[in-house]
Amino acid sequence: MVMMINMLGFGVVVPLLPFYAKSFHAPPWQIALLFSAYSVGSFFGEPFWGRLSDRIGRKPILVSTVAANCLCYLALAFAPNLLIAFIVRFLGGLAAGNSSVVQGYIADVTPVEARAGRMSILGAAYNIGFIFGPGLGGLLARPGDGPAGFQLPLLVASALAGISATCIFLVVRESRVHTQTSSQQHNRWVMFGRALRHPVVGRLMLLTLIAGLAFNGIESTFGFWGQHRYGWTPRDIGLCFTVSAVVSAAAQTVLTGSLSRRFGPAPMLAFGVAVTVVCLIAQPFSPTGLVTVAIMAVMSLGQSVAFPNSSALISRTTDPDRQGQMLGLNNAMGALARVTGPLCALSLFSLSPDSPFFAGALITAPTIFLALAAGRAANKVAPEHPGVVAQAG
Repeated sequence: MVMMINMLGFGVVVPLLPFYAKSFHAPPWQIALLFSAYSVGSFFGEPFWGRLSDRIGRKPILVSTVAANCLCYLALAFAPNLLIAFIVRFLGGLAAGNSSVVQGYIADVTPVEARAGRMSILGAAYNIGFIFGPGLGGLLARPGDGPAGFQLPLLVASALAGISATCIFLVVRESRVHTQTSSQQHNRWVMFGRALRHPVVGRLMLLTLIAGLAFNGIESTFGFWGQHRYGWTPRDIGLCFTVSAVVSAAAQTVLTGSLSRRFGPAPMLAFGVAVTVVCLIAQPFSPTGLVTVAIMAVMSLGQSVAFPNSSALISRTTDPDRQGQMLGLNNAMGALARVTGPLCALSLFSLSPDSPFFAGALITAPTIFLALAAGRAANKVAPEHPGVVAQAG
């Protein structure tokens, strides 16, 4: 619930960023930098906060990072120029790179067989916040007033983050049991090398990067594609993304956990990636706007039943005292994809509007086999970490 409140504030801000940047008379490349700054910050923040939470506990990291996000939204509301806004966005992304801490918390308090379902419910909370946030931000913004016209939605986002931090402090209990092992932390680069060599984590990190490149590329060019194909307005694009988010939240709440328990996390990860590939290939051949919305919704459904299983597999096959760090390294690959995916897709879009879809399908298809290989490796690695099962029980 508290992370849903936090995501509601995030959803208030993100759709307004292009207009916020334009109020400073920013050219398109500076607008792109303002978006990328957040993901760059997350790339560095995810493994750092995850590693630190393994050492000192999840709760203090969650309270401090969400509180820092509160201050960053407040600073953004009164940023005097775009350079300061860029720095604040980077710091906000650094602070908000705490998904690995939340996932680590879920892994700490959840039995192994239920982790994919609990991770999916967490994803649904994010989606619900993002469904309602943009509408609230649109109602509060006054673009005609220049940068000052965006102060109210930014202040609301700051207040929501502040409420979230307060609720974590008052309600959430620490999930980590401090042991001698908890304090023995290796250098992040050593752990990055170990993660890449790990038979499960290394494959899943590569899958996260490749699939993220494809999906974030499509997300960044879809508005231009819809305008080119159907003459869609921003309202039409927003409606399409809202439908996709609703489908995703429903699937994560109802389907993901039960499917993962029945068929296993690796097969469902592979299935969800396969659905995404089919949708990427089908989208350029969509005959109508309604079919396009349906394909995007099915692609969101596929991703919703897929990617919570990735986090579940990592937590299942990782030493409990390294879960936050390993989850953080995997999430860092997702942040890297959010930086590079749009750049690659926009370059391809300039050659042909349909090429990002075909390129995305081409690079994503092999990750189906990565998912299955990770599942086979997990069956061999998991018994080596009985502490994971014991702690969950």
